[in-house]
Amino acid sequence: MERDCDVVVIGAGPAGEIAAGRLAENGRNVVIVEQELVGGECSFYSCMPSKALLRPGELLAEVGRVPGVLADGGRLDAAAVLARRDEVIAHLDDSSQVPWLQQRRITLVRGRGRLEGATRVRVGDDLLFAREAVILATGSGPVIPPIPGLAEAAAWSNREITTATTVPASLTVLGGGVVGVEMAQAWASLGSDVTIVEALDRLLAREEPYVGEEIAAALRDLGVTVHIGRKATAVTRQGQTTTVTLEDGTEVTGSELLVAIGRRPHSEDLGLESVGLSGRGPVPVDDQLRVDGVPGLYAVGDINGRSLLTHSGKYQARIAADHILGRPARAWADLAGAPRVIFCDPQVAAVGVTFADAREQGVDAIAIDLPTSGTAGASFYGRGAAGTSRFVVDRDRERLIGVTFVGAEVADFLQAATVAVIGEVSLGRLAHAIAPFPTRSELWLKFIEAYEAETGHSLHADPDPDC
Repeated sequence: MERDCDVVVIGAGPAGEIAAGRLAENGRNVVIVEQELVGGECSFYSCMPSKALLRPGELLAEVGRVPGVLADGGRLDAAAVLARRDEVIAHLDDSSQVPWLQQRRITLVRGRGRLEGATRVRVGDDLLFAREAVILATGSGPVIPPIPGLAEAAAWSNREITTATTVPASLTVLGGGVVGVEMAQAWASLGSDVTIVEALDRLLAREEPYVGEEIAAALRDLGVTVHIGRKATAVTRQGQTTTVTLEDGTEVTGSELLVAIGRRPHSEDLGLESVGLSGRGPVPVDDQLRVDGVPGLYAVGDINGRSLLTHSGKYQARIAADHILGRPARAWADLAGAPRVIFCDPQVAAVGVTFADAREQGVDAIAIDLPTSGTAGASFYGRGAAGTSRFVVDRDRERLIGVTFVGAEVADFLQAATVAVIGEVSLGRLAHAIAPFPTRSELWLKFIEAYEAETGHSLHADPDPDC
């Protein structure tokens, strides 16, 4: 069958859905192609199931901080947690996701889409012709490192670990990034004996150095064994046991092995060679998300490698759709200001640059560090919980350029920080943003006070001239 339409979107994950929906709502005839589940990796194998696994342990920890609240012995019902996880991912059934497409008159074609030129897509025996554009939104998959024996060890990726039906007696996690840290904590809270192995010198290496230290301490308090700065050199499996050999000869055994060292764009077998691209690695795009040198072809989300975050992909999808609709649009916030959250306990929430990155870029930066629990509001939420918050300021411009929170349930702190960083709000104006008492938002007041003490500059005495 041959079919004409205005736009073809390959990939029905969050980025693909947003692009298709925005175009369809503006009168375009859109076909979306998906070979697996509508809703994508985030809905079924990543963001949503991982948070369902993490939330019970996080809540139990918070209950333990509040005097007078009984936590039933401080244990979780693993079967109930897994059952709730299954509800969240709809038992890996995407039928509840499809009506969203139908309501917008988006045609769903099941199968693998491959390019045959910039505006033609082959799906099995069907050939789709796009009058205006094709959008690639195929996401990413796990990186499998070339460690001897790993390919034969039946290791898990994020898909197997987030959908496991029983709690593994013991779990070895290769990689101390977001997936590794979150899953180490989730399964340890459910009773698994977890060991995490990170080759770099700290966990969560892209964040401020103190972040990895505080998260490693929290994991150890939960009973997780943490090996930092030690590479895996070999993997073997015998029956129900995997053994990971580290470079110093240490052997780490577990009933299951999770590989969580990074993600790679799903750019292979997409027919990119038909438009002169290699089909390996990230697909290069400009700030309108147009594939370099290929008119009519766009790439949004993980496939372009700009910012491997679901919300960044959704942001890019809106930009690409607007450009196709003839509206002026340019993506930039996904590079400099994409917010990021690690949903462990304590949580990590960050936006903008780290202090070290700012200095490396030649910025005259100052870092203000504060205890996240150092407010009156923290007497009631996150009481006594560990965690540091850092505010990175460009002193020449007196603007925030990076903020990192570590603490109990700090994810929702992040939007205010994102607005301040992306909006380049002056500290003179922030000083007049009154924080309600008694809430943890008074952390912003503490920051203003600490900055004034550090610099000797009264922000209230020299308000933003635009006020």
